[in-house]
Amino acid sequence: MERLAPMRLYTLSKRHFVLVFVVFFFCFGLSTLIGLSGPKIISENHYNGLSVSPNGSKIGPFAFSSPPLSNYNQQLWLTCIIELQNNNLSWREFGMNVELQGVVQDTSVMRISDNVHNRNRSLHCSAHQQACDEIIVLHLGYLNYTQYKINVSFRNLQDDLKDNIKNVTFVFKMYQDTFSQMEIWFRFVFVVMTFIVTCMFAHSLRKFSMRDWGIEQKWMSILLPLLLLYNDPFFPLSFLVNSWFPGTLDAFLQAVFLCALLLFWLCVYHGIRVQGERRFLTFYLPKLLMVGLLWLSAVTLGIWQTVNELQDPTYQYKVDIQNFQGMKIFFLLVVCVYVLYLVFLVVRACSELKNMPYSDLRLKFLTALTLVVLVISVIILYLRFGSKALQDNFVAELSTHYQNSAEFLSFYGLLNFYLYTLAFVYSPSKNALYDSQLKDNPAFSMLNDSDDEVIYGSDYEEMPLQNGRAIKATAKYQDESDSD
Repeated sequence: MERLAPMRLYTLSKRHFVLVFVVFFFCFGLSTLIGLSGPKIISENHYNGLSVSPNGSKIGPFAFSSPPLSNYNQQLWLTCIIELQNNNLSWREFGMNVELQGVVQDTSVMRISDNVHNRNRSLHCSAHQQACDEIIVLHLGYLNYTQYKINVSFRNLQDDLKDNIKNVTFVFKMYQDTFSQMEIWFRFVFVVMTFIVTCMFAHSLRKFSMRDWGIEQKWMSILLPLLLLYNDPFFPLSFLVNSWFPGTLDAFLQAVFLCALLLFWLCVYHGIRVQGERRFLTFYLPKLLMVGLLWLSAVTLGIWQTVNELQDPTYQYKVDIQNFQGMKIFFLLVVCVYVLYLVFLVVRACSELKNMPYSDLRLKFLTALTLVVLVISVIILYLRFGSKALQDNFVAELSTHYQNSAEFLSFYGLLNFYLYTLAFVYSPSKNALYDSQLKDNPAFSMLNDSDDEVIYGSDYEEMPLQNGRAIKATAKYQDESDSD
């Protein structure tokens, strides 16, 4: 059996485990309550299309200007809601011409593109809804101007659809200034907290050789710095620089951390029952390939969207629907393979380690805490995105589904507090070096009752007293033997 650096996990009683979970839920609940009292994330401005169209035309051109913008608004969406007199049309496709102009601080107007953007859009309607589904007209990933002037017109409308239009509403969506300020502060708080936890964890392991670190301790030394990048200390750059780079960097760092967390679960559940040397080719490489495909898919979708939007703000995945469907199917297949493999590792580890107290304790704690985090994450994602999380144009629409600050803070707080909790239980205690030396001494270890009593009831502070009594009794017996 491999010699491991001690963990605080081994010295915690059942009461301490309950306290750890209570503190975790308290911190998570506190961040959620703060988010509930925070501002609404998305600000909306509605424009009646018929009032901005000459002669009240139902097909345009519709000419209007966005509200005054600042870098704190982060992004800009323009959506269109078409209301029909009779919703007996389930699906229609029509064309849309969009011309975009930017207004700088000196009120001069800059033409952003040399040509008018021509895109096709699909109109989905249902009988029980008065208005059809919202259509995204354009999306700007960063704001390079203080205001935008937009001209929109419809083309190739069928006569039955044109005559059936009752009203057209355009909606500008952007981040609120107050939310952006709150996001800056809370990201900064998480960055500072993560830096402190990372330093404390590294300081607690300084007395032990890296060869003696457990697989959880090795992974925590990787995940904590990645969590620091996930919180993105470079995030304020997006408010100082008018560029696509800070936003893309933030998405890239988040994808790296989340995929590292997925890799951590695979390696730990497999590594707990595989003692000794773990070879790269047989142990790490298959897991890296599986998680690497997930990371590659996520990054490819993000870069694909960003590059095309820089060239054309009206771009959507529906333009390349065939390629996108293939990417989505590939991503879901890899996710299914990952889930099945992870379940296999968990079940096999539980069956093989149920009679090994120390390994079984590591397995049970990680499984319980991870299960709690996954359940909460699924609830947050469902509340945030609903059942349409994987719709064809979901990349551009994700951020518009934020309802309040609680969804932002709860998701960020959940992952941060999850890593903080793991760092606490996997770090050695203050007297861990003494305890590990005591445990390695075969004369002293024979005096201990059992591993379960050490974990759940016996105090390490009582060991020197027990050992001292045993040594005195042995010395007294030897003296009596000599006198005889």
